[in-house]
Amino acid sequence: MGSGSTSLSDKPRGTMRRQFDQLMREIAKFGAVGGAGLLVNLLVFNLVRHITGLQVVRASVIATIVAIAFNYVGFRYFTYRDRDKNGSAREITLFLVFSAAGLVIENGVLFAATYGLGWDSPLQSNIFKFLGIGLGTLFRFWSYRSWVFKAMPAGEAVAGAESILKEAERQRRHDQRVNR
Repeated sequence: MGSGSTSLSDKPRGTMRRQFDQLMREIAKFGAVGGAGLLVNLLVFNLVRHITGLQVVRASVIATIVAIAFNYVGFRYFTYRDRDKNGSAREITLFLVFSAAGLVIENGVLFAATYGLGWDSPLQSNIFKFLGIGLGTLFRFWSYRSWVFKAMPAGEAVAGAESILKEAERQRRHDQRVNR
């Protein structure tokens, strides 16, 4: 093999590198939308808490719901715009289910700090709100990419193409036997 050729052992590494690069791009896009959503979440949280006088966790739930709506638009039309768009009712349903689980994680941390430990100053509330958002975000990243915004079904496309080729080959053999 010449110096410009690629050995069989280099191909998996190239594929792994492309997959890693794609994952890094996805994480960056998810982070950009998530960072903007974080700002929306914290802004709404502090506005609702200080303007309305609602309890900390209630204000946080409202802020989380606003951020979830903001993030859906960002994820669907920026982060995962290249993903399968079939089954949008399924996608939205799963997004809401996993977002609700993330909401429970996020606000569970705040609830535990506020009512379990009695840490409810504005600074403490923001710290635990931020910590809860971080834990909820890890869960959301995993669930959104695994279940909600699924990759285009390349495996299904390949299997479909293979079955078409096999059927064509079967038909060709059948025609040859009939024409003999």
